[in-house]
Amino acid sequence: MANVGRPKGKNNKVYNYTVRMNEKTRKRLEAYCEKMSIQKSEAIRMAIEKLSNEDKEEC
Repeated sequence: MANVGRPKGKNNKVYNYTVRMNEKTRKRLEAYCEKMSIQKSEAIRMAIEKLSNEDKEEC
């Protein structure tokens, strides 16, 4: 019997988080995502990566 569904990728996302934010932050996130044509989850991942890189520079 053949496997059904999407094939597994190399960098699967298996963790989910829920984030609470105020209206101003939500609007900023949505405006940025629309401007950059990316999904909100990708923008959040990029922001976390940037924070991580800034932390390394301070050390």
